[in-house]
Amino acid sequence: MTAPLDGVKVVDLATLFAGPLAAAFLGDFGADVIKVEHPVKPDPSRGHGPAKDGVGLWWKVLGRNKRTVTCNLSDPEGAELLRRLLADADVLVENFRPGTLERWGLGPAELHEVNPRLVIARISGFGQVGPYARRPGFGTLAEAMSGFR
Repeated sequence: MTAPLDGVKVVDLATLFAGPLAAAFLGDFGADVIKVEHPVKPDPSRGHGPAKDGVGLWWKVLGRNKRTVTCNLSDPEGAELLRRLLADADVLVENFRPGTLERWGLGPAELHEVNPRLVIARISGFGQVGPYARRPGFGTLAEAMSGFR
């Protein structure tokens, strides 16, 4: 039996919760998800919260249905490896502060030169543009500022 997203390739650059969870959901529906982590500083969810047998339980939730590779995206060789990985990908999920991928030469314009059909999901606390765009932010902060809390 095939899943709805069989044949869809997703590259997950995101850390902590919103981005990795979105990518995990895509994996739940059959997408091939490749998680890219920094070789020295892996996803913080690996060590966040309680653990069982040395494995963080949050990582078990957020890392499910994923294959993992390491790559230093701020290094030119790492950036080139990502370009090669994205050449046949369908979706990129990232949650860096706005401007980070662009600083590394990996912004949407450059990535669409490599793969024009790539869908880029950019998750940040305050969007990609606007007065607060460069501020870091997570769910609880956004909830508080929006009045949702």
